[in-house]
Amino acid sequence: MRWILYAKGARRAYKHYNTHHSNRAYPHVLQQDFTADYRNKVWLGDITSVPTHEGYLYLAAFLDLCTRKIVGWSISSTMTERLVMDAFLQGFGKERPAPGFIVHTDQGSQFTGGNFTTLVRSKGAILSNSSKGNPYDNALMESFYKTLKRELVNNAGFKTKDEARKALVSSIELYYNSVRKHSARGYMAPREYEELNS
Repeated sequence: MRWILYAKGARRAYKHYNTHHSNRAYPHVLQQDFTADYRNKVWLGDITSVPTHEGYLYLAAFLDLCTRKIVGWSISSTMTERLVMDAFLQGFGKERPAPGFIVHTDQGSQFTGGNFTTLVRSKGAILSNSSKGNPYDNALMESFYKTLKRELVNNAGFKTKDEARKALVSSIELYYNSVRKHSARGYMAPREYEELNS
């Protein structure tokens, strides 16, 4: 027999919350196949933290597997479902991918919660999740964040969250998407590759 403890006075609705609202992992569609022959076929998503003297900021981003462009991003002081939903909506609003595109993330609660998964599915996307605890299943997003930390965050010593926010926006839009060359894309920046292959 399995015993479950609840705080004294807990309401019945709360006692049954996890059984009705548990997060759900989706099949690992990619299986570490990081190839895409056209843009907006596969998006990879993840979250990272950025330290400042005022506390942490959290960055959620979605990367297009074909162009390597960051199609959507969001920055917040809290790591919530809203953070990843805003990043996804920004990308969807700009890119307008056709139904059937794949959105691949890890199994973090922000990506497997009902609000995010309902939103993504409502836009015609196929959800895919990495195996639990396996960073290689989302290697290109891990690589993007590693690069961002090495080139911007690690030695920045941001004094304020506003300073960090401005630096992150500039790094993504003005440098990473527009200038930074990718060897896997013929040493072209994501926007350059996108224009050449559109």
